[in-house]
Amino acid sequence: MSSLKRALTGSFRFLRDFCKGRGGNIAIASALLAPVVIGTFGVGTEVTSWYSVQRKMQNAADSAVSAAATNGSTSFADEARAVTRTYGFIDGQAGVVVTALEDQPCPSGASDCYKVTVRKSVPLLLAQVVGFRGNTQIAGRPAELLTASATAMQDTAPRPYCVVTLAGSGHSPALRTDGSSKADLIGCNVISNTDANCNGHDLNADIGDAHGNNDGCGNKRHSNVPVTTDKYAPLASNIPASSCPAGYWQSTKKGGAAPPSNQLSGIRPLVGVYQVCGDLQLVGDTTINTGAGGAIILITNGDLDTNGHTLQTSAGSSLTIIYTGDNSASYSHVPTGGGVIDIAAPTTGVWSGVAMYQNPSLTQGVDVSAAGNSPAWNITGLVYLPHADVTLNGAVNKASNGKSCFVLVVDTLLINGTGSILEHGQCPQAGLDMPTNPVPSRGKLVG
Repeated sequence: MSSLKRALTGSFRFLRDFCKGRGGNIAIASALLAPVVIGTFGVGTEVTSWYSVQRKMQNAADSAVSAAATNGSTSFADEARAVTRTYGFIDGQAGVVVTALEDQPCPSGASDCYKVTVRKSVPLLLAQVVGFRGNTQIAGRPAELLTASATAMQDTAPRPYCVVTLAGSGHSPALRTDGSSKADLIGCNVISNTDANCNGHDLNADIGDAHGNNDGCGNKRHSNVPVTTDKYAPLASNIPASSCPAGYWQSTKKGGAAPPSNQLSGIRPLVGVYQVCGDLQLVGDTTINTGAGGAIILITNGDLDTNGHTLQTSAGSSLTIIYTGDNSASYSHVPTGGGVIDIAAPTTGVWSGVAMYQNPSLTQGVDVSAAGNSPAWNITGLVYLPHADVTLNGAVNKASNGKSCFVLVVDTLLINGTGSILEHGQCPQAGLDMPTNPVPSRGKLVG
């Protein structure tokens, strides 16, 4: 607005010099002074109008650049122009030019900001009487070019997920579906560290993110988001040391019933760490009583064979099942056997929020072919299978005696049939720090 200041300054200087003059009579002076007075007041009126227009232009630029940064896609400029239109500044009409640019300098020194500039030429009226010619022309006549600009950057915010496909194997798409028209992940966000392909079904997931291309996963879908990190791998350092003999394997698959040391049934009080070498087999419905402290079942070189029965934590009890041992194709480290796993994770301590955990050093014998189905999963907490190729084809409910919280972290995931996660929203109360990813969020003004 320096030109506006010059206009006012010139007008008042003209008046001052004129008033200092001593010649002429009052009538002549008045006649000569009248246009100047009118022009001066006219300039004041025009300047006030220009300031009002420019304030509106600045508001338009601020809103437009915030919208452009929030959009963050190839259509950011269209988004910006649509916003200025709502303020009455339509690009290409009535002397208005709207420019929206990306990859602009930021005050921080970065170069990933967005900048929107709104320009409008307004014709001069009474300001011409005092000789003010403006800084541009409209159809050959003097005019003043008003300008407003704003800079913004796309902020990030942590987004929580209840399904994470880490894709450490490099497999793509890491998240995929097959005949999943009845899948229900409402209230759940999902992310793939490679591509995601849901074959035209959005899973009813609230948001679907993919580091690569997202084809159909989520009601709101984003591609090219940052890779999410594995925040649970460091928990492996807290896995209790196993007392099993090196290379020991006692498998229920080789001869039916496991030895008594590998069997569970009835009401079982557990405190601390319960160690099993080889498969752990239920020989009847089993209720685990742990008290407030919770317990760990540590399975070395073996499965949890529910054997058609239910493993349940009682009210006030909590359990973490940990699979560990030798990384050999001779062993498997998964839940199997039909029946139901109905457990709530602890809400405090090192294993807070963790219901089932595969040692991340295990890369063989870790796949789960019927998650949520054989056995059924009624689980409160995290199921961590970082190198597993998992098929979810059942409905995951909360534990009977737990909060509504379930998170699944795997290498790759295939959802088919009625693959569903039905309980959400209470992970903080369940003691679980959910996986998150800093994803693009709203634009914020920075200059």
